[in-house]
Amino acid sequence: MNRFLKILFPAPPTPMATSALILMSRLFFGMMFLNHGIEKMMAFEMLSTSFPDPLGIGNTLSLLCTIFAEVICSLCLIFGLLFRLALLPMIFAMAVALIAIHTNDPFIVREPALMYLTIFFILLLAGPGYFSLDAVIHQRITRRRSN
Repeated sequence: MNRFLKILFPAPPTPMATSALILMSRLFFGMMFLNHGIEKMMAFEMLSTSFPDPLGIGNTLSLLCTIFAEVICSLCLIFGLLFRLALLPMIFAMAVALIAIHTNDPFIVREPALMYLTIFFILLLAGPGYFSLDAVIHQRITRRRSN
């Protein structure tokens, strides 16, 4: 019975376990989002004239901003470099996709943008975790200050 209760009510995760979960989330969602950006990059010529322009900055610039969010910022997410700063364009891109681009589309079309927006916001709140370049840089800065 005691074993069953421990399965039902496990202890809270340790900070290392939490960081491992954040790392897995960063890797999975970062690679998924990166894939979208690479697809857009490969079709740049074709998309540059027809890409949606909800902000009124032009099709090509809208596409470039989206590629930046999906490629450069995804790489930062994956490696945990400038983590929270990198998440801001990703969150913005998904908010624009959800609110401006797919407003009148059925939920099934809006769902990926909503899922990305949700996970990126959760990661923004959680931070990059111990297994990130931000953590390595923080440790080095902290060591230099204490010496």
